[in-house]
Amino acid sequence: MILIWLAFLTGLGATVLSIAHHISERQDRGTWSKRMEMACAISTTLAILVLIAHLLRVNASYYYVYSHSSADLAWYYRISALWAGQEGSLLLWAWAILAILLLVRYTGQTRELADTKLMNITRMVSLGITSVFLLILVLKSPFATYTVAGTGIVINYWDPFATPFEVLYGQGMNPLLRNPWMAIHPPVLFLGYAAFTIPFAAAVANLLIKDGRWTDIARDWMRIAWLFLTLGIGLGGFWAYEVLGWGAWYWSWDPVETSSLIPWITATAFLHARTRTSQGEYSFLSPLLAMASFILVVFATFVTRSGMWASVHSWQDFSMEGMVIAIFLVALLGSSAVLLARRYFSEDDD
Repeated sequence: MILIWLAFLTGLGATVLSIAHHISERQDRGTWSKRMEMACAISTTLAILVLIAHLLRVNASYYYVYSHSSADLAWYYRISALWAGQEGSLLLWAWAILAILLLVRYTGQTRELADTKLMNITRMVSLGITSVFLLILVLKSPFATYTVAGTGIVINYWDPFATPFEVLYGQGMNPLLRNPWMAIHPPVLFLGYAAFTIPFAAAVANLLIKDGRWTDIARDWMRIAWLFLTLGIGLGGFWAYEVLGWGAWYWSWDPVETSSLIPWITATAFLHARTRTSQGEYSFLSPLLAMASFILVVFATFVTRSGMWASVHSWQDFSMEGMVIAIFLVALLGSSAVLLARRYFSEDDD
């Protein structure tokens, strides 16, 4: 629980300091922002390792472990329980964004852009998105424990020093999830979702400072996002065919399935449009498609977790976490619309 708090605070601190560095151009703020980003990445990594350890040991005093792990599960199912629920999947998603952001800055051709304003804004936006996911985990921690309060047993989300109530057995994973595809389909999909963050952030940076090199950052990561999303959708189709028995079809137009297909379409359109961007074309359409792809990914997440659509993928009823995602989605839509409108009308003036 403390690791989740540290990850959120250092992630938020890295975001604020990166904004301050962009405005003031003071190098010390940029340096401290990078240090806090690294602290956030370390805290998130340790939190995942601790949660996996609890899942393997079936420490059912933790609510998340009780809900998704049990002694009768094979070890690989206990590990895959990490992404069987909302809290674990968001933790994995936040970690993936941080890992990808480090790869963008320190590997490949994008290393040459590491100290540019373009990369600083890309990093700033990515950290802000990660902070939102970590905020949701603060509100509903994957390390919540059962504790005794008054005359009953309650779930403790806030006190890391409360004495856990000993629970001997976990109820285990939903029977529909006890399938080998469970170990492959969700992490592949979440890695694809996380990779969409970079093209979105680079597109925002381009709209703010008009740096055409944004496609050097967005291009490869959109390809990776498209590849993982394609694999995730395909593997999910095989899984549904095998477990749910949807007849002779691998696709049933389930709301969550459909919401994951839409960003795949916009990502495909971006990859086609990008081939002409280097020739000076599609300077408005390319960032539009990059931003729309990520926004649609967040919308797909909202569809999955809000409980507003009847689906075999639904995690829960509408809750505080769903409200945070809804507010985040509205903020993304509003800010993106403003940036795109400004670019559109500035091009008309030119």
